[in-house]
Amino acid sequence: MKITDRLFRVLRDYLPSPFSLAILLTVVTFVLAAALTEPETGPEAPGHFWQLLGHWEAGFWSLLTFAMQMMLMLVLGHVLALTRPVRKLVDRALVFCRDSATAALTVTLLTVAVALFNWGLGLIFGAILARKVGEYATRNRIPINYPLIGAAGYSGLMVWHGGISGSAPLKVAEAGHQFVALTGGDPIPVTETLLSGMNLVLSGVLLIVLPLGMYLLARRSPATIPQLSSEGTSDLQAGPETPADRLDYSRAFSLLIGGGFLLMFLYAFWIRPGHVDVTAINPNLINLFLLALCLLLHAHVRGFLRAADHAIRDSTGIMIQFPIYAGILGIMTGSGLIDVFSDFFVRNSTETTFPIYTLFSAGLVNFFVPSGGGQWAVQGGIVLQAANELGVAQPKAIMALAYGDQLTNMMQPFWALPLLGITGLKAGQILPYTLYLLLLGLLVFGIGLLAF
Repeated sequence: MKITDRLFRVLRDYLPSPFSLAILLTVVTFVLAAALTEPETGPEAPGHFWQLLGHWEAGFWSLLTFAMQMMLMLVLGHVLALTRPVRKLVDRALVFCRDSATAALTVTLLTVAVALFNWGLGLIFGAILARKVGEYATRNRIPINYPLIGAAGYSGLMVWHGGISGSAPLKVAEAGHQFVALTGGDPIPVTETLLSGMNLVLSGVLLIVLPLGMYLLARRSPATIPQLSSEGTSDLQAGPETPADRLDYSRAFSLLIGGGFLLMFLYAFWIRPGHVDVTAINPNLINLFLLALCLLLHAHVRGFLRAADHAIRDSTGIMIQFPIYAGILGIMTGSGLIDVFSDFFVRNSTETTFPIYTLFSAGLVNFFVPSGGGQWAVQGGIVLQAANELGVAQPKAIMALAYGDQLTNMMQPFWALPLLGITGLKAGQILPYTLYLLLLGLLVFGIGLLAF
């Protein structure tokens, strides 16, 4: 515990906010590009500094669509977690929490399963479930290790990038994605990444290993009866305030809109190609499906909007930081710095070791770029170009980056903030147990990347 406490203090005291890190990373990228790349030449070519500044400005606004896609994925997942059916699922899961070990297994299993569907839903669902388990233990005088249960509620952030809301695999499945030149001009369908044999096997293994590992750890961990009071749920289902509000409070109207969005999803996913086409899955289609579910499962439009108001706060980091990541990407691609980094990977890797190096480098970059989508924008081109030169399958390289990104979320406090707010825990309390999850994940991902 002393080692993990010291590690947390270092992270807390010396790791600036993600926004400040993005600015510092921009400066570092600018300096590296100035030192390692050559300027364009010509009678009217500006100086190297101004060229790099132009690359940054050209890239700054290039990821606005991507940023909106990621924001919606988080917000709609959060809104879905606040629906009555999801709250009922949480309440029904409590009957399996007879002691600390069974609670850890239940929370981890459900959180991982939900996060494989959507990362925003998994993050908030896991936090709410961990809180409810703590309240249940308080009411029924059941000794549990509440910080360990909180870590179990955060476990979904270590599997999400291999689930159907994974940023990098979904982005390369789009026509015209930002690295289209490096993928031969064609999208890479999710059948080769998220639905590949490797990822399906590793996700299945994690669905077994993580809950079982937390169960065994909880059996050996000290347990006490937590002192928690029941949190009141914000009233998202209040009645009409004025006659003009009746439409927004109409259940039929909410079902009509949700059904319309669901029909649009079915048209794009099933009816238009004449069969179920999993290769059509992309961020827009995922968000369309989530929007339909949110409207169908909330009692009315006003409840949906109130939940969205509550959820939108967690997306501000994406909105503010993505243009900065896009500027970094502009410098790297425009100056040729991406080629320099790629050459370094090629010189120091083989076809076998490259996926492992990508896993570790992605885990390191995640400390500086905590958004999976932002990390793909910064690091994706390097990984794809190096994979091409080494003869490594691009889908495997993409998934290695995704695994590394999600792995060190267990040490990255940025995405833990919503969970800490809901559970009332401190980051230092859950860190020893999230590090344990990280080690389990590292074992699974390392063996998987070497075996496939």
